[in-house]
Amino acid sequence: MSNLNKLLIANRGEIAIRITRAAQELGLTAVAIYPEDDAQSLHVRLADEAVLLDGRGASAYLDIAQIVQLAKDAGCDGVHPGYGFLSENANFAAAVEAANMTFIGPSVAALDAFGDKAKARALAQACDVPVVAGLSEAISIEQAQAFFAAHADSGILLKAIAGGGGRGMRIVRSADELVDAFTRCQSEALAAFGNDGLYAEQLVASPRHIEVQIIGDGSGAVSHIWERECSLQRRHQKLVEIAPSPTLDPSIRDAMCAAAVRLGQEINYAGLGTIEFLLDTNANEFFFIEANARLQVEHTVTEEVTGIDLVRAQIEVAGGASLNDLGLQQADVPNPRGYAIQLRVNMETMTAEGDVMPAGGRLSKFEVPTGPGLRTDTYGYAGYTTNPNYDSLLAKVICYSPSKNYADAIKRAQRGLKDFVVEGVSCNIDFLAALIASPDFANNAVTTRYLDEHMASLVAASTQPVEDTSSSLAGAQVNLNDPLAVLEHGKSGVPGMGGGPQILDLVNADLPAGTEAIIAPMQGTVVSFDIEPGDEVYVGKLVLIMEAMKMEHEVRADISGVVQSLGVSAGDTIFQGHPLVYLQSMDVAVAEEGAKAEIDLDYIRPDLQEVFDRKGAGLDENRPEAVAKRYKTGRRTARENVADLCDEGTFIEYGSVVAVQLKT
Repeated sequence: MSNLNKLLIANRGEIAIRITRAAQELGLTAVAIYPEDDAQSLHVRLADEAVLLDGRGASAYLDIAQIVQLAKDAGCDGVHPGYGFLSENANFAAAVEAANMTFIGPSVAALDAFGDKAKARALAQACDVPVVAGLSEAISIEQAQAFFAAHADSGILLKAIAGGGGRGMRIVRSADELVDAFTRCQSEALAAFGNDGLYAEQLVASPRHIEVQIIGDGSGAVSHIWERECSLQRRHQKLVEIAPSPTLDPSIRDAMCAAAVRLGQEINYAGLGTIEFLLDTNANEFFFIEANARLQVEHTVTEEVTGIDLVRAQIEVAGGASLNDLGLQQADVPNPRGYAIQLRVNMETMTAEGDVMPAGGRLSKFEVPTGPGLRTDTYGYAGYTTNPNYDSLLAKVICYSPSKNYADAIKRAQRGLKDFVVEGVSCNIDFLAALIASPDFANNAVTTRYLDEHMASLVAASTQPVEDTSSSLAGAQVNLNDPLAVLEHGKSGVPGMGGGPQILDLVNADLPAGTEAIIAPMQGTVVSFDIEPGDEVYVGKLVLIMEAMKMEHEVRADISGVVQSLGVSAGDTIFQGHPLVYLQSMDVAVAEEGAKAEIDLDYIRPDLQEVFDRKGAGLDENRPEAVAKRYKTGRRTARENVADLCDEGTFIEYGSVVAVQLKT
């Protein structure tokens, strides 16, 4: 019996609904939170109570102080973070505990150990768990370049120190792409986790991704609840998960599960966690890659094959129950029975080349599959207007068969996708159907790069690719006094007023002669521009960065000309097809700009200049008042002391030497 009574769920969408149902079954009052633009989400309606967050978009769900205060004001004695957002944030867990509430997750110490991926690597090494060659600390671009030089034959993987879910992660196979990949990873990591630290690992040539589910009660008792096959992923984001792995060597399974338990026991782990491994299929060796100290998106398949309600068990452990109380000591954990497959239904379209673009709109029809062995976790419903401020995941279709024959689970998955009806928003259902119909899927003959390497062929097997939208503008009417339609964007048409997402209207215009528009290739949020009015733009030039599907995407010009005006601003959220930049048509040769770049060798990119400015703020010449204070007391600055100790030009400063000494 849980010691908790009222639970605030610090998340949204399908996982908030899943937690709500588990809490209600335990007799707890479930409290939802939501910002104004997410009021239509189904989790708000299904909770016992719902409280409004200030702000909009994901940032509202990341506001620690506000969420903790709302939980206190609502009389909650527990907070469940779900997955993503603040689920692995040690500061959030500490704030919840400081407010005399229970955090439904591991201890602050465990979050700190597993949340910092470099610390987790070090812990694995201390527990004799094999790790991939890498740098177990936040690195500079110079360190990344040196590490790449040592592993140029295999390539390297850049990863966010505080991250997960594919954000802040890039494969680097050539030295030429390293700087750009490093910059994008830092930007994504900072936006998602508030920490732009990166580390690097050697790339494993032919890897599969296997993860082990663990649960602990904080006493040192830790059990594993078997493994999941998560190799089918796109740009490091999982798309299909299977429990148990259909082709894992039993000896490798036992070794992985033992290693996972060892790691949990080392830090007296409490609650649910996932220990993730790469399996080198060439050498049949496995390596620890990271630990996720939270509930996982794919927990569902483990629930289906074991019959264990993981979310309920997680809440009960937080409420004071031991593994023995729950019948979850290792000897009591049942062996997997049959197979379960989870298919992530995302709102997206795909080009013939396999490029993925997030989609959105209003769900005019929404019918989920039902019947034996079929479960759908979703927040969608007919009439719901989707919100590009959040993840593109719409539903998880979980297909289970108790049969020992993996093919029987695949048949149920095929039926589930066939019966799933979504109209009004483009989804990847046909793509998933083509994937699970392939012989490689049936034989589990896949690696973590399988989807990236076979995207185009799978798209061709699934459906007709999306048409090029660069020449079409569709949507609201345009003010005839504003023929470029740049004055009225977003002022009147906000889909889903009264709690719907705030998205700029699409535009329907016959542009003046000689004017063309660069069109948004996807739904998402504009991060920054690389051009401004008056600039010459050639075909292929980078014009802006958009954030979509947890990643930053480069948008390059498909037409050439001189920039007349910008159709959107940084921070705007838009649907696919929105005009981004208006150009006066003219031929601009790539060579012309290249020549200019060669001549202007002193040009510094704005983002690099910002780095220089921030570093320069700590230099003595830019701190006259602080320097004067030191001189008044007869002391010198740190840099003056260093200058006396080192030969000129031999001291390299990677961070600021400015420090504040507190008197005690």
